[in-house]
Amino acid sequence: MATGVLHRVSGGLARAKSRAHTAGQMVVWTRAFATSSSRSREDSWFKSLFVRKVDPRKDAHSNLLTKNEESNLYKIQFHNVKPECLDAYNKLCEDVLPSIHADKYYPCELVGTWNTWYGEQDQAVHLWRYRGGYPALTEVMNKLKQNQDFTAYRKERGKMLMSRRNQLLLEFSFWNEPVPREGPNIYELRSYQLRPGTMIEWGNYWARAIGFRQHNREAVGGFFSQIGDLYMVHHLWAYKDLQSREDTRNGAWQQEGWDEVVYYTVPLIQHMDSRIMIPTKASPLQ
Repeated sequence: MATGVLHRVSGGLARAKSRAHTAGQMVVWTRAFATSSSRSREDSWFKSLFVRKVDPRKDAHSNLLTKNEESNLYKIQFHNVKPECLDAYNKLCEDVLPSIHADKYYPCELVGTWNTWYGEQDQAVHLWRYRGGYPALTEVMNKLKQNQDFTAYRKERGKMLMSRRNQLLLEFSFWNEPVPREGPNIYELRSYQLRPGTMIEWGNYWARAIGFRQHNREAVGGFFSQIGDLYMVHHLWAYKDLQSREDTRNGAWQQEGWDEVVYYTVPLIQHMDSRIMIPTKASPLQ
C-alpha cells in the first residue's frame, strides 16, 4: 500500500511540474509576443518620422514638376562621331547650327553644344530649346525639311557618325533656365536613371537641394525626360576647371542638410553617369 501511495504522490508531483512548466512557457511566449508587437509598433512609428510621404495627385508628373507658366521643350542629342572625323564634324556644325539659332523663322534656340572630354569619347552633345513646346518642335521639323542647306548638312553629317540618339525633355520648375554665359568653362552633365514611380520624390528633395548648389553659379539647368529613355534626369553644371568642380562639390558637404538629400535620393537611382564636356565654338554656353 505504501508503495502505491508513493507512486500516486510522485505521479501527481510530475503532472503539477509539467503544468507549471507549460504555464511558464505560455507566460514567456506571451511576453515575447507582446514585446515583439510593441517593438514592431515602435519601429513603424520611428521610421514614419523619416520617410517622406508623397501625396497622391490626379495629374501628370510633368505638370507637377515643370514651369507651368512656360511651355519650353528641350531636345538633347548624343552623336557618337568616328574618331577621325571629329574635327570635320565640329566644323560642319559651326557652319550650320548657329544660323538656325539666329534665324527667327525657326522657333528654337541652340542652348549649348559640346564635345565630351571625360566620359564617352568622341561624342558630341547638343541641347536645343523650343519655346512653345511640341507645336514649336513640329514647326521647326517641317520647316527644316524644306531647308536645302540643312538637308545637305544632315547628309554630310551621316558620313561621320557611328550612332546617334536623342531625348525630349522638360525643365524642373526649381532649376535655373539655361542662359548664355561667357567662358572659359567646363561643363558636367550628370545623368540619372531613376526607378519608375520616383520622379515626384526626386523633385521634392531637389527643390530643397538646389539651394545648396547656387553659390558659385554652377547650376545651369535641370531636366527630366518625356520621350526617349524614361525616368531619366539630367543636371547640367558649369565650373572654371576640374579643381573648381572638386572644391565646389566638397563645399556642399559643409552645408547642413546636403547629406540628408544625398542619403534619401541615392536609393531612387538605378544608374548614373557623368560627362565632362568642353563647349565648341558655336555654343552659347562657353
